Amino acid sequence: MKKLIAMLLAVMLVASLAACGNNAGTAGTTEAKEAVPASALEILETVWGAYAEDDKFFVYGGNMGENVVENAPGKFDITDTDGLTYTLLVPAAQQAKIDGAASMVHGMLANNFTCGVFHVTNAADAEAFAAAMKTAVNENQWMCGMPEQLLITVVGGEYVLVAFGLEDAIKPFNEKLNTAYPQANQICFEAIAG
Repeated sequence: MKKLIAMLLAVMLVASLAACGNNAGTAGTTEAKEAVPASALEILETVWGAYAEDDKFFVYGGNMGENVVENAPGKFDITDTDGLTYTLLVPAAQQAKIDGAASMVHGMLANNFTCGVFHVTNAADAEAFAAAMKTAVNENQWMCGMPEQLLITVVGGEYVLVAFGLEDAIKPFNEKLNTAYPQANQICFEAIAG
């Protein structure tokens, strides 16, 4: 009888330790894992929505032409490869790595503020895509004024956000981005090489 009671107590102890171990592992995983946004547009809408109305500036989103959205971010049609290169500075060699995008550009002068969010098809390519975008922005031949600040952040491991413009526009945008997505991986927040 004593052996049976000792064996039952041992089984209960092992079961309770296993349950505690599983709960601790689950809680740690949940806290460390960042939620993946549903789309590139969701990221921009979330950040832009955090601005007070008095702090917003005139913007347009999406592609120029049929898809343009006034005073809000918009979905960018990635089949417009010229627009990806000209407006958002995505090198032609990098365009095959993305399958979705959204944009928000200052309505008066793109060099004041331009932001693109790109969904990379393979999350393993996110940092390489970010590095290529950093090079593209820093090596761009600017006309009509030069942007001052470059921000590149990976959100949810699958979305690369690239914003450049005047420091007064990029700094508050970065603060709102960090508040909305605190676990995002900031690749760079620095002055543009001039």
